[in-house]
Parts: sequence; structure tokens; C-alpha cells
Amino acid sequence: MRWQDRRRSDNIDDRRGDGPSYAAAGAAPLLLRFLPGLLRSKTGRVLLIGGLLVIFGGRMVGVDVLGLLFAGGQTGSGQASFSEEEEQLADFVSVVLAETEDTWNQVFTASGQQYREPTLVLFSGRVNSACGLASAAVGPFYCPGDQNLYIDLSFFNDLARRHGAPGDFAQAYVVAHEVGHHVQTLLGISQQVHAAGRGRSKAEVNALSVRQELQADCFAGIWGHFANRKAQILDEGDLEEALRAASAIGDDRLQREAGQRVVPDSFTHGTSEQRVHWFRVGFEQGSVDACDTFSAQRL
Repeated sequence: MRWQDRRRSDNIDDRRGDGPSYAAAGAAPLLLRFLPGLLRSKTGRVLLIGGLLVIFGGRMVGVDVLGLLFAGGQTGSGQASFSEEEEQLADFVSVVLAETEDTWNQVFTASGQQYREPTLVLFSGRVNSACGLASAAVGPFYCPGDQNLYIDLSFFNDLARRHGAPGDFAQAYVVAHEVGHHVQTLLGISQQVHAAGRGRSKAEVNALSVRQELQADCFAGIWGHFANRKAQILDEGDLEEALRAASAIGDDRLQREAGQRVVPDSFTHGTSEQRVHWFRVGFEQGSVDACDTFSAQRL
């Protein structure tokens, strides 16, 4: 992708340096283990009270004392050091987010609506969102509660090495897919899917989830359509990178890679073939109406 000279988004919340708070949280079980013994001893009670005063005093002046103790003096935001490769990735996703903003502002304006731009949160390891505490193991996700996207950039290494889908356009597809979920929230689609799933069987709820995820793939394709038409950002082979990424994270392929039997009723995101198909529909047609996976007789 030819992205280096493109606009960067202002809607980036970089929390990658917020690790100490998690280190402190991880230390809590250790402190609780020794708490009864401290309370039985007068000296222990004095030390405990003194320690709490230091911790809360530090909080009042903006110093994470537990972070200093359990993270080797690292105080969090802005002070962590990252590799050149990761900083370039952070820069890249900022450009991709900006391109999605341009695309969806244009699409919404054309239909007489206003697009509310989401915030992309970069994190390392774990992150708190309105949807709860999440680890990097869940992969990139969108939280409708705060309308934020969340990405641990290490996922892109996993996408390349574990799933065989390297390349910058493959990474851009991942961001654009999560933005697709934001679009669904703004259009009321996510709320309708949630309501439609009430009282349904697990298989029926999964089937609704598949259609929702495939539509997000199609919306990602719409971004690719507009971005390339406007700025000719694609290099030769870029589209194939995105299609490989869509194929790599199909439910059927992931189940096979895990040594499991392929069970269609358990699918929540769609097969590799379906994900590729719907991304291509969005990319080729550039139309929200073309992405109506809920009315499609065949996915």
C-alpha cells in the first residue's frame, strides 16, 4: 500500500504504555495471601497502613506507586519504548483509520446522515473497555458500549506467522472490519441483531452472528473500494493480501487448524469462502445496499 504520505487520524488513544496498572493488578493476589499475617501483627498493621498511605498519596499526585514497584520503574503512558517496527505499525493503522473516516463520512453524507468517527485504542496485553476487561488473546474487537476499536498490534504478527496472511493491506482489512462493526452500530443493525437473537437457540444466534460478521467484511470492502478509487493506494498484490486474511480467519479453517471437526452450527464469523466473497462484493460494488447479508438467500 502507498500510505506513507496519507493523512493520520486524530482519533487514536495510545494506551500501550499503560502496562503497570496491570502489573499492579497481578500483584493483588500475592498481597492478599500475606494480608492475614500482617493483620495479626502490630508491626504488620503499621506497615500495612503506612503502605496504603504511600499508595493513595501517590495516586493523589498522579504517581502509580505499584506500577513503579512491579514494573521496574516504568510509569506508563508515553514512557514505554517500542521497536521501530511497532511504531511504524501504529503510524500505519492511524492512516488506515483516517481513510475509513474519509470513506464513511462520504457514504453517510450521501445518504443524508452524519458519521460519528470512532476512536482506535492501541493497547498491550490487556485493556479495559465498556465491554469489560479483555486480553490480547481475543484479537482486535469493537465495543459498542463506548464505540471504540481495540487492537494489540502484536496481533498482526500472529496474522502473518500463524495464519499465513502477511502484508499491510491484510492488516488494513482487519482495521476496516472492526470499523464495519461501528458502522453497523450507527445504522442500528447491531441493535436489531441483538434483539432478533433473544429467545433463539444457540445455533440461530450463531447464524445471525455470521451474517453480521460477513456484513462487516463487506463494509471493509467498501472502504477498500473508495480508498483505492480516491487515492490509488493499492499496489499489485494488495487485494490478494486482504483476501488471504479473510480466508485465514474463516471459522472452518480455524477449526481445522485447531484439530477440531468442522461444525457449521458453531460458526460465528463465516467460512473462509464466505468471508472472501463478501469482502469482494464490497470492494467491487462500493455500496451499502450490496452488503445486505441478512436478506441474502445464499451466503
